[in-house]
Amino acid sequence: QVELVESGGGLVQAGGSLRLSCAASGRTFSNDAMAWFRQGPGKEREFVAAIAWSGGYTSYADSVKGRFTISRDMAKNTVYLQMNSLKPEDTAIYYCAARGGSRLASSNTFQYRYWGQGTRVTVSS
Repeated sequence: QVELVESGGGLVQAGGSLRLSCAASGRTFSNDAMAWFRQGPGKEREFVAAIAWSGGYTSYADSVKGRFTISRDMAKNTVYLQMNSLKPEDTAIYYCAARGGSRLASSNTFQYRYWGQGTRVTVSS
């Protein structure tokens, strides 16, 4: 059974940092693009960052560019999201996703087949 499990969320003050992890099991995702999405209170799920299968290409939402960094460890079948200079508007549940059969990074929610349960990030002002 394919499973993505996020961890690393929590409560942090504005300006602080968190590192989210997404551990995959059930199959290898070394040939899949992976991404992070988030859903804030009363908002729709939105794209945060994506990384191609090789890790050589990444893309970011404008709102997080320069503050967040996505990376992956093929050997550990894990993807990370380093979040720096956090703002209250970053408060959301963060979800890890894998495309499942495609190496190309995408910001489109519907192009991701596998999803984690999410980890909550709360940034206080």
